Amino acid sequence: MAVLTSDDVVRVRQAVRANAIKAGFSLVDQTKIVTAASEIARNTVDYGGGGTLLIELLREGARHGLKLTFADQGPGIPDLERAMTDGYTSGNGLGLGLSGAKRLCNEFAIKSTPGSGTIVSLARWR
Repeated sequence: MAVLTSDDVVRVRQAVRANAIKAGFSLVDQTKIVTAASEIARNTVDYGGGGTLLIELLREGARHGLKLTFADQGPGIPDLERAMTDGYTSGNGLGLGLSGAKRLCNEFAIKSTPGSGTIVSLARWR
């Protein structure tokens, strides 16, 4: 799905919640993945110039999960280590978006190439 505007960030939250319910997540786990998705979607719009989200329902034996992959073709993140530090921001935020999203998920990966964009993948399992 497209993640280009603030309205799309709202749609991301709705779609992620619907899929978390489908995956059988508790209300607490739904809230965690929706909050993480909202943070990354906002970054995709504000810093990446917009992008896309792929939502995947996961099944591994008896485990069920949800994987979200956000991609943009924005300016990229020149210093990932610094960007993942609590309190660091390149804008006007609190600097908790990336690191906070990582804490809310069971799996988190980020790949960014300056000048080519950023891909953030996160997953939560129940």
